[in-house]
Amino acid sequence: MVPKVAVIGAGYWGANLIRVFNEEGVLKTICDTDKGRLKAQSKLYPKIRIAASLENVLSDKGISAVVIATPAVTHYEIAKRSLLAKKDVFVEKPLALEAKEGMELLQIARRTARILMVGHILNYHPAVIKLKKMIRDGRLGRIEYIYSNRLNIGKLRTEENILWSFAPHDISVILSLVGEEPVNVISSGGDYLSKGIYDITMTTLEFKDGVKGHIFVSWLHPFKEQKLIVVGRKAMAVFDDMTKDKLFIYPHRIEWKDGRIPVALKAEHYPVPVEEGEPLREEARHFMECVKKRKRPRTDAAEGVRVLNVLERAEMSLKKRQDVFIHPTSYIDEGVVIGKGTRIWHFSHIMKDTKIGKSCIIGQNVTAGPDVSIGDRCKIQNNVSIYKGVKLEDEVFCGPSSVFTNVYTPRAFIERKDEFLPTLVKKGATIGANATIVCGVVIGKYAFVAAGAVVKKDVADYGLVAGVPARQIGWACRCGVPLKGLETAKEARCGRCKASYRLKGGNLVIL
Repeated sequence: MVPKVAVIGAGYWGANLIRVFNEEGVLKTICDTDKGRLKAQSKLYPKIRIAASLENVLSDKGISAVVIATPAVTHYEIAKRSLLAKKDVFVEKPLALEAKEGMELLQIARRTARILMVGHILNYHPAVIKLKKMIRDGRLGRIEYIYSNRLNIGKLRTEENILWSFAPHDISVILSLVGEEPVNVISSGGDYLSKGIYDITMTTLEFKDGVKGHIFVSWLHPFKEQKLIVVGRKAMAVFDDMTKDKLFIYPHRIEWKDGRIPVALKAEHYPVPVEEGEPLREEARHFMECVKKRKRPRTDAAEGVRVLNVLERAEMSLKKRQDVFIHPTSYIDEGVVIGKGTRIWHFSHIMKDTKIGKSCIIGQNVTAGPDVSIGDRCKIQNNVSIYKGVKLEDEVFCGPSSVFTNVYTPRAFIERKDEFLPTLVKKGATIGANATIVCGVVIGKYAFVAAGAVVKKDVADYGLVAGVPARQIGWACRCGVPLKGLETAKEARCGRCKASYRLKGGNLVIL
């Protein structure tokens, strides 16, 4: 018995699905709430039934499968209702807008023994199928990285950003080519037209064996471009969906001169013969085959959930960067939290699970983390290293090339991660240029560590220390100016800001 299909949604992409399923002889119903669209489709397909509501489709026992091409925000609800109505379901990407919703749909499909397939169309493109076979056969050698572009001008959306609109296809293919889920996902982008709706994103996927995937998507590009580049040790492959010959091999290779200098040896590229076939039609045929034979789709719900997981991780990475400046050369690990107004400059690396407060300035070539805590309005100058176990409270200043240690007796050949000693730098303290803070100490609030000092013991609030090892040589005002007169008297007044201080029991307090 030939299954009968209803296409729900007759918009831009829905019209393509209506055409293909009709040409395959399985289309029974076109459903849309827009009367104008229904009228237009009725003229094109006068023999196909028209439905103005989802209820009309789900109550029709003659319809065995539905194809969902509605806005992404409706995918979860329509797919859920369709599965519970005992219909097989093909849903355009993304499967849902939350991974937990995708997982729920997966569980419902399994419980009701229904087919649930996601429209990740690139997996049905003959050139991509050929590329996968070439990788499996070892023609490219070990894969090093994968880079995809999906760029165009329009079609602009307000219910979903470019990441959810364009990137699912590329994420799906990259996961398929690598054969595993990424251990790290980092994304950055720009929301130029509507606040919070990203028009451009660049996403990096890191896999456990060192392979990386880079996905650049934009609907603010001057021309259409859809490319997937796979770089292997033996050769490089390019899938270009905008050219007549879709797949090319670049047999470039790298040789090492004198065993230490890499030299690129270029070779002439050539096209790879690919079977002809419209990807959308191949996708539709695959769905119908799965419906007839009750077989698992190539892009089933489990694959759709894996894509959703990556999208959510990328979305989280984007949100952490809202109202934050991060220079493109800097690297931010997954799990990092960065406060509003913070700026991170060139070649810095913020490691996993580090927390940086609001309105901080992180200079060039700074390393922080993992698990470091940096308060609000801190200023970390160039070449500073802040390692696990260090906590900076608000408004701490770290001068150029200052260093924090976290092991007191380090050896290269002895693992001592369980011996990390905590270091606390309290509010408003200053660490001078090239100073070293040996782990396990507390730097008091508004203390001042002179340039080049090596601190090996606690520093009092407002204490001014210098030397190797550092010793206290006086007191510093909250504004940073050394206080005079405390050598002979118990009170002093700052010559710059006029703040007054008093010594009490060896500690300095502000009046």
